[in-house]
Amino acid sequence: MGTMEMTKENKMGVMPVNKLLVSMSLPMMLSMLVQALYNIVDSVFVSRINENALTAVSLAFPIQTLMIALGAGTGVGINALLSKSLGEKDFVKANKTAVNGVFLAAVNYLIFLLVGIFLAGPFYLSQTKDAQIVEYGKQYLMIICCCSFGVYMQFVFERLLQSTGKTFYTMITQGTGAIINIILDPVFIFGYFGIPRMGVAGAAVATVTGQVIAGIIALIINEKKNTEIKIRFRGFRPDTVIIKLIYRVGIPSIIMQAIGSVMTYGMNKILMTFSSTAAAVFGVYFKLQSFIYMPVFGLNNGMVPIVAYNYGAGKKDRLIKTVKLSIFYAICLMAIGFIVFQLFPAQLFSLFHASDTMLEIGKPALRIISCSFLLAGFCIICTSMFQALENGVYSMIISIARQLVVLLPVAYFLALTGNVTYVWWAFPIAELASMCVSVFFLVRINNKVIKHIGGNNEK
Repeated sequence: MGTMEMTKENKMGVMPVNKLLVSMSLPMMLSMLVQALYNIVDSVFVSRINENALTAVSLAFPIQTLMIALGAGTGVGINALLSKSLGEKDFVKANKTAVNGVFLAAVNYLIFLLVGIFLAGPFYLSQTKDAQIVEYGKQYLMIICCCSFGVYMQFVFERLLQSTGKTFYTMITQGTGAIINIILDPVFIFGYFGIPRMGVAGAAVATVTGQVIAGIIALIINEKKNTEIKIRFRGFRPDTVIIKLIYRVGIPSIIMQAIGSVMTYGMNKILMTFSSTAAAVFGVYFKLQSFIYMPVFGLNNGMVPIVAYNYGAGKKDRLIKTVKLSIFYAICLMAIGFIVFQLFPAQLFSLFHASDTMLEIGKPALRIISCSFLLAGFCIICTSMFQALENGVYSMIISIARQLVVLLPVAYFLALTGNVTYVWWAFPIAELASMCVSVFFLVRINNKVIKHIGGNNEK
């Protein structure tokens, strides 16, 4: 392909697929690994206060999941619409998508500002009556929610960079935010360098500080480097047509991730009937599994704009090859996670100052739940591909089937045995159901959409 043609089209339409996928995904995977690391470091430091502090942070996870669901789901919609608009060479629509995306991020922040002010206390009291856990939790959650403007800046401005193929810069923003968090965690939690000891609240302050700085950096990079889109608010009015298009893809993604919030809340309620330690084990698992899942989500973030762009450009073979390679890489990553969780569960829990009781519950938990990893990579790539092809409702159905129809009911019935170890088997069972539904929809979307995309332009 000549140089002249290369300069006319974004690299997502012309670069060899494997090289493109790796070049776009690897920076995201590395930054996601750093993100996972700081999630773990948060809990590692908090566990040094006491087990109740670790439980309090673990119980906050449903609200944090909901916060991420709204931001990431909106981001998926922005990403898919913007990449498709660029593939169609509709630059006016691409710019409108970017500006309305920033507006939606501001609305998302206002929602969680209200959650932090009014709902932090009632949320904890609905899960436990332990006064210390409730107090720790309120401190942590109010700060996370009321200062969430940083994370929403990150979501929108990083998605704009991803949509135009500039994933290297998102590695810089996410990595910077995560490193700042890791450095500030012990400083704020334990009180070093003249800063007062804040305890659990310090973990929240460190987190939001990293998010705000990363969001500001992402904004600056967009202004300086993202020449394919222009963000201008002069005479701005929310464009209902653009917002509807964003949320046609985004709402199923939001619901899909929000279901994860319902699932974690329900699991916490089930596990608290055994002990607060069982809930803490579940919280530790979620921190550890993020180290396995985050690189796969980074791969996803690299894949989605490639699929959306080539869908818009009518390049079927490039789209199919991208999906196949993504599934292969995802399965390999999840297999590594499975091996680590099988071989080293005690060592992983030792990071969190685990008591003998926590180890007794936690070691079989990691080994059993990690069986689901062997199926999860395929399911994750399928759900993201459905979103990129503007069929996000498929992803939503898969998530509902996995987490609400299967996982929670199975966990509830297994809990009736009185043995907490049986509860963990709900995860592999739910993942098997998820894979069956994913295969059904993959065949369906191939017949209805992919086969009808014009052109055979694989390079």
